[in-house]
Amino acid sequence: MFSSERLKGIDVFVCVAETGSFKAAAEKMNLTGSAISKSIARLESRLGTRLFQRTTRRLALTDAGTAFYSTCIGVLADLEEAELSLQVENIEPRGRIRIDLPGAFGRAQVLPTLLRFMQDHPLLIPHVTFSDGLIDPFQEGVDVVVRIGGADVWPERVEHRYLASEWHTFCASPAYLAKHGTPLTDQDLEHHQCIAYGWVDGNITPWSFAGAHPGAIKRQPVPAQLVIGNGEGLLMAVMAGCGIAQLPSWLINQQLEEGTLVEVLPHLATEGMPIHLAWVKSRQALPKVSTLLEVLTDSLTPAGGILGGLRRT
Repeated sequence: MFSSERLKGIDVFVCVAETGSFKAAAEKMNLTGSAISKSIARLESRLGTRLFQRTTRRLALTDAGTAFYSTCIGVLADLEEAELSLQVENIEPRGRIRIDLPGAFGRAQVLPTLLRFMQDHPLLIPHVTFSDGLIDPFQEGVDVVVRIGGADVWPERVEHRYLASEWHTFCASPAYLAKHGTPLTDQDLEHHQCIAYGWVDGNITPWSFAGAHPGAIKRQPVPAQLVIGNGEGLLMAVMAGCGIAQLPSWLINQQLEEGTLVEVLPHLATEGMPIHLAWVKSRQALPKVSTLLEVLTDSLTPAGGILGGLRRT
């Protein structure tokens, strides 16, 4: 059970850490130096560790103090934002906000929207990271997450929203097709140079092919001549004429429109993994989170316009 004792002394500790001395903190907080010193002593006693290294010349945070300070400023910022969200309706989004995006998809499809969002809300202090693995936003301290796949693995305290699904398309460069011909069936791929996605453990992602019945999908390995563990790297290899790859529509739409890539086997293209937004339920009421969720929902669905060629179920 949460104890209110855990909050005692945090504001004093943060003020001392930021001002660099008990005297400066006392002046800023309108307290006596003795009160500041006793508050820090009680906090260190409760935590069972030294937070400051004291000498006659300076006052510095210990390693434990530095780690505790990082946590405390986050707690105080959250409390301040919670109070503001209750005091003012439709308050302007403000403060720190952490956003984690998938690598290639995040850079190509989400980051442009985020940059516009940041310009529209100058009081925000965004922290954007890129990672492809599944994470727990609560454990990682992340406000908003965009993920491809993983719809059934979110913990109970995390809310998520389906946006759309990828569309997996076979493609090659015009130069490659002029030299090697165009495959007409999946069996023809045995005579072509295939570029596949590979993992660090050596596994290679099989390709998906539309089945004989609507909605049916068959997955089978391909005879890959080149394996690359990155979507943007796969795109570079296909553009260079190294072979045929199966790539998500959002990654290659521009190249298909420009004619620098050509779709092959269009009748075998398939719907891919779902794309989701995720966030910690308890933080949704904060204006910075709710506003960003609305913006990303509008922009990351086909109706938003930036995911042309991506089909929604």
